[in-house]
Amino acid sequence: MVVTFFGNRKIHEDIDSALLNTIIDLIEHHDAHTFYVGNQGAFDDTVRKILKMLSAKYPHMRYTVMLAYLPWAHSDLYPEDFSDTIFPEQLAKVPKKYAIDKRNRLMLSYADTVVTYVKHTDGGAAKFQALAEKQGKKVIKLAERMR
Repeated sequence: MVVTFFGNRKIHEDIDSALLNTIIDLIEHHDAHTFYVGNQGAFDDTVRKILKMLSAKYPHMRYTVMLAYLPWAHSDLYPEDFSDTIFPEQLAKVPKKYAIDKRNRLMLSYADTVVTYVKHTDGGAAKFQALAEKQGKKVIKLAERMR
């Protein structure tokens, strides 16, 4: 199973435990083996950190951080270690204004399951949560689980 993540850039609560438990459950009970995450904000950073940690415990799983922009074009947005990143060819000529949306659509097209953290209904995370539901993807809503 392929899993991707969409969440608000800012995290207003500690979601590490809920996110960790969700990912472990997906690996151990739902045959999740491939994970895609973006790199725009605290939610993505938290997901990346947890996936990196879990990749040592579950060597059969793989995760990839999908970049929306070329790193050298916006070097202040990206970490120095690019070993777990890809920049899809489909994004090479996409204007910056549309790159995140296009990248998210690409990640969604690969996914069987989508894990979201949406605390407000405006913005990209809510848009892609709704799109995932419309496409019939399994959607795990962390914000609702944490209430």
